[in-house]
Amino acid sequence: MSALTFTLKQPTDQRIDMSPLVCQKLQGLDVDAIGAIELQNGKRRLRVDELFYITGMNTQEIIIAYSGNKLDFIGKELDGGSISVQGDAGAYLGMQMKSGTINVSGDAGLYAACEMKNGLIQIEGDAGDFLGGALPGNKQGMKGGTVLVKGNVGQRAGDHMRRGQILIEGNAGDYCGSRMLAGTIAVMGNTGRYLGYAMRRGTLLLWNQPQLSATFNDCGSHTLAFLPILFASFKSFNSRFADSGAAFNRVQRYGGDMAETGRGEVLVRI
Repeated sequence: MSALTFTLKQPTDQRIDMSPLVCQKLQGLDVDAIGAIELQNGKRRLRVDELFYITGMNTQEIIIAYSGNKLDFIGKELDGGSISVQGDAGAYLGMQMKSGTINVSGDAGLYAACEMKNGLIQIEGDAGDFLGGALPGNKQGMKGGTVLVKGNVGQRAGDHMRRGQILIEGNAGDYCGSRMLAGTIAVMGNTGRYLGYAMRRGTLLLWNQPQLSATFNDCGSHTLAFLPILFASFKSFNSRFADSGAAFNRVQRYGGDMAETGRGEVLVRI
């Protein structure tokens, strides 16, 4: 059975709420029933078949072709199955995702993987601000799962992050790991200002020396036995994190943020 494919008929000036088009909500529906679903498009509600050409029948394998950055809430609350985005994704990609996989061949907008609970999100391009963060007014961000970004990410990646791991091959903006409660953020590129601002626990794993505030203490150099185990868990990813040359176990450790509980750590490759 071929994948259920939504091909955007033409670029839209208004944003589209894609949250109804997830595997568990479409299961058991035929093409006519799927085409009749209404999506919010700016101030209007339009049928799916007005916006997309629909082909295929496998609702557990969804492809969004010719996607653009106006398609928001792709994979919201996804609970099993896979979604492949051919192009860019809008804001709130994989919001509150429970399980399954999402692959994006382009860039993703604001709040990708926000409040994610489990599963895997892979973004081939860049991601916007608040990757794996909490929605405005909430205090619990990403709660589990894995996010892999092969490009750069914006500001406040992992804000209020509680569990899970964020793997970034490129650079991270300011306030990376801000108000972090637990979990792991790994950054191969450079990081911006205010790294780990107000973090309480968790691990920031870095390949390059960051600019740290005075509220982080230098705890000296260490050889950490858990790091080879952590890197071994990355072997299944199609990523630079899976390369044996990327692994290390000797780090400079910094503890903080001492303005909070001070139980977080920044580990920098030596």
